[in-house]
Order: sequence, then structure tokens, then C-alpha cells
Amino acid sequence: MAGKAPESDPVQDAPEVSARKHSAVGLPAITNALRISRQQMGVKRTALTLLRVNQKEGFDCPGCAWPDPDHRHAAEFCENGAKAVAEEATLRRVTPDFFAAHSVADLAKRSGYWLGQQGRLTQPMYLAEGADHYTPVSWERAFDIVAEELTGLGSPDEAVFYTSGRTSNEAAFLYQLFAREFGTNNLPDCSNMCHESSGSALTETIGIGKGSVSLEDLHKADLIIVAGQNPGTNHPRQLSALEEAKANGAKIISVNPLPEAGLERFKNPQTPRGLAGGGTALTDLFLQIRLGGDQALFRALNHLLLTTDGALDEDFIREHTHGFEEFREAARDKLDWDETLRATGLTRAEIDRALDMVLASKRTIVCWAMGLTQHKHSVPTIREVVNFLLLRGNIGRPGAGVCPVRGHSNVQGDRTMGIFERPAPAFLEALEKEFGFAPPREHGYDVVRAIRALRDGRAKVFFAMGGNFVSATPDTDVTEAAVRRANLTVHVSTKLNRSHVVTGARALILPTLGRTEKDVQDSGEQFVTVEDSMGMVHASRGRLAPASPHLLSEPAIVCRLARRVLGEDSRTPWEEFERDYAAVRDRIARVVPGFEDFNARVANPDGFALPHAPRDDRRFPTATGKANFTAAPVEYPDAPEGRLLLQTLRSHDQYNTTIYGLDDRYRGIKNGRRVVLVHPEDARALGLADGAYTDLVSEWTDGIERRAPGFRVVHYPTARGCAAAYYPETNVLIPLDHTADTSNTPASKSVVVRLERTTL
Repeated sequence: MAGKAPESDPVQDAPEVSARKHSAVGLPAITNALRISRQQMGVKRTALTLLRVNQKEGFDCPGCAWPDPDHRHAAEFCENGAKAVAEEATLRRVTPDFFAAHSVADLAKRSGYWLGQQGRLTQPMYLAEGADHYTPVSWERAFDIVAEELTGLGSPDEAVFYTSGRTSNEAAFLYQLFAREFGTNNLPDCSNMCHESSGSALTETIGIGKGSVSLEDLHKADLIIVAGQNPGTNHPRQLSALEEAKANGAKIISVNPLPEAGLERFKNPQTPRGLAGGGTALTDLFLQIRLGGDQALFRALNHLLLTTDGALDEDFIREHTHGFEEFREAARDKLDWDETLRATGLTRAEIDRALDMVLASKRTIVCWAMGLTQHKHSVPTIREVVNFLLLRGNIGRPGAGVCPVRGHSNVQGDRTMGIFERPAPAFLEALEKEFGFAPPREHGYDVVRAIRALRDGRAKVFFAMGGNFVSATPDTDVTEAAVRRANLTVHVSTKLNRSHVVTGARALILPTLGRTEKDVQDSGEQFVTVEDSMGMVHASRGRLAPASPHLLSEPAIVCRLARRVLGEDSRTPWEEFERDYAAVRDRIARVVPGFEDFNARVANPDGFALPHAPRDDRRFPTATGKANFTAAPVEYPDAPEGRLLLQTLRSHDQYNTTIYGLDDRYRGIKNGRRVVLVHPEDARALGLADGAYTDLVSEWTDGIERRAPGFRVVHYPTARGCAAAYYPETNVLIPLDHTADTSNTPASKSVVVRLERTTL
């Protein structure tokens, strides 16, 4: 039997702290996944649902975007995937009676954890201007309200259409089609806050903003460098791929400011050795990098490669690259070792050991995540990673390449479908040819620019297809004030979250089907498709009955809204698209390169791989027609005396902004989230004992005080001068204008803070 939702928020004033773990997964992961699943779904529903996750005839996990292997285990999910599924397939329900009992002001006082634990949304809800409570509203009236606001705007660019990564390919294509037919490219998405830096750097250097490797490549690699990533919590199924690579003889270098249990040792729960034995040691060399020191590290490795006889793949450089001479001059002749060691926090011996491993490898892959993408200099950092791989011909070779690991299922697919505020001219031309309207050409707002537009009154309607915008974004006070200036905020959601209680003058919550649920339209049962982190596209079929008869699918919501807003002037067959998603896929096939014959190819249970010119035939569709070396000056963040560099991160009981529980098992934290991890020597220098309480105060050039109060100090083996704390609690510390050059991604991994001692 499933458990009831909590009636009150748990007390988090005194988190318990114990020693951190040195291995990940194993039996504790199984028991924790099953415990949470039983609480949310009950025993029978847990068994029926989890056995369909990531199966060829099942549904794609709504968690991370890690690809599925050719051979699927019966239990093809991880602990955090099980949590994500359990929260969506929960038996708990949020009905109109719940909203009658709780005012918006009351809900705004609750934690994100409490809100998410209440269960699935069941009916469209409307908050009228000046009202205290959401009340039920019909779908027809809800669409009328949105249409009234949108058609009454002075310009289509006064609307913002945000997308979360969970949205399917079909829904995303329809959503961007509607927004552009309405007349705007204001299509910010969660990529703007995570891998936008990867896309910017890779598009410039290799011609495509996606990773170039497959699971098979990981298994064939001689060396895998995992930089700025914690797969044990954020992409646990990646650990299986790393274990297989180790079994095939690969070496692994981990580059991170924190030691992470999953990269130390993996106890595979699918094997007797993982359940009852010692598991597999993964990392051969741990480089405990200072926050933001990655560009300096890869520049140092590149310098050493350039000065080592026989280290370069000269044929590849000559035939396939551009800009090598300029890069060689910058990297070989201008390296300052004292500055490099200061930037990285490493010793020369550690870097030399890494070099030896690089030289011994014929096939090298570099994996990365937010630890590389959320700094001011993230784009030059990732360009330097590409330089590193190009020097030895490690792109377009089996077992080698770039591997940006996406953190949200189908976030990559949404971008492929056109969810982008700066669309390529070729994409817009294809839309125009297929649908007979002229899409807008002026670039729209990304996430940060959308917040500024809301703040300044230039955007008046905010429509979110999934996600939890105010909890995912930086500068919480500024963002929430900006959202409250909107005339209307609309959220298409499965669960309650903080964005539903930080509203414009009017607000709508539109409940939608989840991945786990059966989607039946007039033509029969439907399926949707997703793209994983390695460019594989496959079908996803929900099997559960919908949580409520009042739910609509995301494609249906978009199609009905489009008909109401665009009216009879639209030549787009919105009714046909709602009736049969195959019709949507037929149009995608004619607009998006790589999706030719989409319906026939996705009928293959294994799906299909999208083309990737650098990987497939060493063709680089850049401005030069070749892979581009770049020669940016080395940058790194620094903190004044008495200050620390803070990175925001997830706990193990967390998926993006969704909080499943209050523990971080691998780091030894229990029953609380307001903790700050500080190196013992740094803490002592600041007069902060383990267990002391402090306010975190960020320092930025605008002189505005941004404060996150009441954090318990935890002495922890972080890199010296660096600290770490969980988001979204610390998003308040990140200035809206503190962003990465080029990509405009919030620089959440390098925030200068001072720690002010306090008492609770």
C-alpha cells in the first residue's frame, strides 16, 4: 500500500553528518529505490512499472538522458531513475480540494520537497487576479484565458515559451511550431542553464553541438577522462559503461573538486560481485582540481603534448583541422607553470602522471557535465578539451571523442526539434517551406534574457512546458520578482512545484500526462519519441492509466492552444496532429535533417542513430570546413583573502530541482539540505568548527548583498579554497548577470562567497 503525503514540512535545522562513502550503488541503492517506490506506488504498481522502464516496448525513464544498451536487463534503471518514475507514477493526488484547503500564500511557505510529495495534479487550475486560491477551470476556459492574453499583446515577442527537457520530440516540435507561427523565437529552455556552453563550443570547433561517441565507443576506449561530473548521483547507469570499459583494459582519470563515491568504486547491483563483493575500482588517477581550473589543466596537457616528440597525430592535424599554428604558438610557447599550478590546485607531478596516461592511450574520450559548463570561461574550457582531443586525432575514431553527458531525458531532442532562441536559418527555411508561413528571423530570449525581459516589463506572458523555472534559475529574489510582474503565467505540469506559487497577475496550471501513462487519441493509442545523450532516437510508450480523466497530453495541449490562438488563418493541421502523432513525425521527417522516413525507422525497437558528420566520416561542418583549433587565453576564477569559491550541486536524493528526500547518502549527510561543504583547513582559517552555522553571502561587482542563511558547516575534503552547497537553496547567491561568455549560462560553479558565522 502506498504511503500518504506528508502533512507538514520536515524539520531540517539539524542535519546529521557521518563519514562519506567510498563506493556507490550496491544493495543500499536497491533497498532505497524500492522503499521510495513502495511509498509512492505500492508494491504491485512498483513491480509493474519499474520493469517497463527503458525497455524496448516500455517507456523512457523521465530522469537522465544516458543511452540504453543493446542488451537490456530486466531492471534497466538506476536508483534515481526509480525515484523519478515513482514520483510520476505515484498514487497520491492533488485535487481541487487540496487547493481549496491551501492558499497560494500558504503553499509559498512550503519547501519544494513538501510540494512535490503531494502527488499528481488532476485538473486544470486557475488563479484569478487578486485571488488567494487556485480554483478548477475547464480546459476550454483555460485556453480562452491564454488566448486572450496572447492575442492582446502589443507584439508576439512579449510572450516567452519555456521548455523543460522532459518534453517529447513530438510535443517539442509542435510547441516551437506554434510559437513561431504566433510570431516569436522566444523559446528558452533548460539547456540554456546546463549544456549551452557545450553546444556553443562544439558547434564552433567540430560543427555539431552534440557528443561524438556511442556506448560502444566507451567500451572500446583506452582512456576515459571524467571531468566536472558526478555520475554516481546524476547519471548512475554510466557507471556500468565505465565498469565495462575497465574490464576491457581502459584507464580512468577523474577531474573534480570533490571526491565522489561513484567514481571511486562501483558496486554493480546486477552482479554478485557488486551486491556481495567489493565491486570495481574505477578511477586510476584522481585530479582534485580547483573550481574553474579545468581550462588551465587541459592547456597544460596540450603544452606537454606539443613539446613531446611523436605525441601528435600529424596526418589528422594536417588533413582535418584548421588553426593549428596559432594554437601551437599560444599553448607551446606561452605557458606559465606557476600560474597553471595556482589555477588548478594540482602539482606538476600529478599533471605529468596524467600525461603519461594520455600518451599510453590510442583512443581517448573526455566526458563532462556541469562542472565544466557553468563558469564564466566555460566555452573556452570546452574548446580546450577539443584541442586536446584533436592533437592526437581522437575525434572520428572508434573508442574516442567528446562526451557531454546530458542531465535530463530528451533535453537534447528538444533542441534538435527546434527549441532554440537562435535557430539556424536553414531550419527556419525548412519550416517555411513545409508549413507555408514566414517564421520570425530575429533571435529570441534565452533563460537569462527572458528573466531580464520579465523584470523590465518587456515580456508579459510566461508559458512553461514542464519544469520548475523559478527554482532552476539564478538570482532567486530577482527571478521571482520578475515572474510576478507578468500578466499571466502558465505551467504545463505533472506535479506541484514552487513555480506554481510564484505567479503573474493571473496563473494557470495545466495538468498533463507523464511518460509512464497511456496516451490515447482519436486515432488510437499513441507513442512519443526521445533522443538520448548520444544521438539515439527511440520510442517511448506509457502503460499506466492516466492519473486523472482530466489530463491532456502535451501534444494535445499545444494543438488545442494553437487552434484557439491562431484561429482559422493557420494552415497547419493542428487537429490532425493531435489525433495522430505519426502525422507529426511525417512533418518532422521533412523538416529536421536525419529524421527521414521517421515513422518506419522508429518502428525498430532499437531506434536509430542520428547522423554525426565528425563521428561518421571525419567531416566537420564548420565555417572552415575543418575541425577548428582555438587559442583563447587561459582564465580561472579567484577569490579574495578570507573568501571561498562556491559551487552549487545536487544531493543524492535529488534530480535537478526535484527533491526526493533529505539525505545525501554518499556524502554522509542525513535529514537536511542546508549544509556547506568546506575543507577543514579553510574552515579553521575562517574560525568555523564542524557543526557551526553560517550565512552564505555572495560578492559580485554590483555590490548587492545576496544571502542564503543558516547553513551547517561540514568539514569535507573539497579542493582548497572551494566550497559546495545544494541548489536550489543556493541559487539566491548567483547574480543574474554572472554568466558564461558566449553561451550566457549562469556561472553556478564559481561564486565568490564569504561565510558569516551565525546561530539558529
